[in-house]
Amino acid sequence: MSFDDRSLFALFQQEAKAQSAKLGSGLIELEFDNSAKALEDLMRAAHSLKGAARIVGHEGVAAIAHELEECFVAAQAGLLTITASQIDVLLGAVDLLATTALSEPEDAEQPAAIAAREEVLNALRAIAISRDESAARVMSIGSEVASKSRIAHVGDAAEDTDRLLTLASEALVATRALVASVSDEGRDRWSDQEIARAFDSLGSLLADSRQSAITSALSALRTAVDSLLARRRDRAFALDSVSQRVSSSVSQLYEGVLDARMLPFGDGIVGLPRLVRDTARELGRQVELVTSGENTPVDREVLRRLDAPLGHLIRNAVDHGIEAPAERIARGKNPRGTIRVEARHGGGRLLVSVQDDGRGLDVEAVRARVIARGLADAQVVAEMSSAELSHFLFLPGFTMRDEVTPISGRGVGLDVVQMSVREIGGDVRLVHLPTGGMRFDMQLPLTLSVIRALVVLIGDEPYAFPLARVHRILRVERSEVSSVEGRQHFALDGRQIGLVWAHQLLDVPSSPSADDMSVVVIGEHELAWGVVVDRFVGEQELVLRGLDARLSKVQDVGGAALLADGSPLLVLDVEDLMRTASALVATGSPEAMRQAPSATGKTRKRVLVVDDSLTVRELERKMIEGLGYIVDVAVDGMEGWNAMRAGHYDLVVTDVDMPRMDGIELVTLIKRDAALRATPVMIVSYKDRDEDRRRGLDAGADYYLTKGSFYDETMLRAVEDFIGENS
Repeated sequence: MSFDDRSLFALFQQEAKAQSAKLGSGLIELEFDNSAKALEDLMRAAHSLKGAARIVGHEGVAAIAHELEECFVAAQAGLLTITASQIDVLLGAVDLLATTALSEPEDAEQPAAIAAREEVLNALRAIAISRDESAARVMSIGSEVASKSRIAHVGDAAEDTDRLLTLASEALVATRALVASVSDEGRDRWSDQEIARAFDSLGSLLADSRQSAITSALSALRTAVDSLLARRRDRAFALDSVSQRVSSSVSQLYEGVLDARMLPFGDGIVGLPRLVRDTARELGRQVELVTSGENTPVDREVLRRLDAPLGHLIRNAVDHGIEAPAERIARGKNPRGTIRVEARHGGGRLLVSVQDDGRGLDVEAVRARVIARGLADAQVVAEMSSAELSHFLFLPGFTMRDEVTPISGRGVGLDVVQMSVREIGGDVRLVHLPTGGMRFDMQLPLTLSVIRALVVLIGDEPYAFPLARVHRILRVERSEVSSVEGRQHFALDGRQIGLVWAHQLLDVPSSPSADDMSVVVIGEHELAWGVVVDRFVGEQELVLRGLDARLSKVQDVGGAALLADGSPLLVLDVEDLMRTASALVATGSPEAMRQAPSATGKTRKRVLVVDDSLTVRELERKMIEGLGYIVDVAVDGMEGWNAMRAGHYDLVVTDVDMPRMDGIELVTLIKRDAALRATPVMIVSYKDRDEDRRRGLDAGADYYLTKGSFYDETMLRAVEDFIGENS
């Protein structure tokens, strides 16, 4: 198939811009978090971009993306450790890739463009040489294997601590239930006293009537009751004493195990002084780093996850906040700027702040940038306060720099910080200081094992919302709900909040409706949703448990927990839930997603295309729509699975490598579901090795094609073979 579709090339350029930004942010994060997930995300971004480039015939972009992918795959396999200097090379390759993608394919084959590309490719191949040398070294030196074994053993010590903490957390929650039960037992003493007073009153009445036999029997009964009540009091006092001892012991056990997981905050910021120094020297600034709270204990997992956002904020402070020495002197400031990092505990949370004494937030510059990017109307922006404008700084890809430098201008903004912090149940706020400078305040959980949660009923089953991700809970009268273009809204603090029903999001039976609705508001600002639940149960402290690894990622679910009475409940993934709500509102209710009659009164067959590459996704959609079918699209396996549960499809066409849930997992879920397993699934992937094909077919796929089949229309013939021509 020859490439002559300009709109498809425009989509490719849009995807290239997004994937380049993802590669840039991922590489910068890799300096601080060389984790398997970071490498997986980078590999997928390069792989998707390579595939999209080949679709539109842009071999210049495909060549760079291929070499990047090879580096990330080698790092995933442990054959390559990506160093800071190599990250500089990789970032340079991403810059050239982004620039090349903006040009026509033929322009990328001009001598100057080829020379620039070859220089970058040679640098990437030099990294590959170090990879090959590493592979040979691993094969020849047996001591490295032993070393890895020792490291793994140390990791299993870490796992023992995690298990101990889980058990201690369970004991702590159970003990609190015991204490509550003992408290209820104490309240029963009032009933015991009421019984004694009733006997006294009855005895007085019978004594007046001179019924000696009855009086004698009553006296014997009173003696027995007094003995029973005395034993109850003794047991209650003993139980109260035991409860206090158990509670104290379990609390000490929990705190002791938690302390074993704790590290001083200072251990997590040892690299910050070097980061400040190197960044300041590169930008020609003079900056001093001042830290406090180094001895503040922090859960080691929280501290590890805090590393990347702290690095982003430090670079942001040096680059955007601290002025050049001459400018500071002109403003009457010390030529040396100061960045302060502080950690402390407060309100049961870990509070970390990053503050600089630089130029502060240029409110008018932010207004201009928001208007220039078309993010809001000029009149609306003019009326916004500095606090309202600061929210735009957290939007994906929002940057105040036009030029691309090793530090700024890559579309890597504060959204990365916000996302990283929210992933562990925290929040970040920007404070514009009137005295000059800026401060970022992060509120984080003290530990990731125990959470405060709002327990609700949905379809007569308990579910939990992590309180850190709940903006508000309230009751909304049905008369307060308005409908705009078929979508339900209600007013909250002067703005309209979209309303969705939890039973629709989770695909569970609904309960009878009441006059007022229990609403949990999640998200904030323009990205807020009101989720209607059946009933609020209350706040509880829960021990968060991960789901069985065999379940993979379950849509909208972040984990599980046990209530005080031992009954299980699911803890909801609020970020996932918001994506599901957006998709549900965008596509209509589940009923609206069923097959709709065509203009001729006949039913058109429906196909679901699942691919994380915008270019490939749109190409497949257009090709299949050309056969007369209705085509819906999903950006990854998770969204595809959500669509499968909500609507009916005659065929699923899916890629393999995708974030959140890959194609193999999607196929497996479909084929395990009794209601969906009859739906044919076709895998279309760039992976053409026999083992890749077997893996897809073993998962249950009905057909496996390579994406090269676009060009000879094999895919279209396969679609018609599976579901027939459109009626």
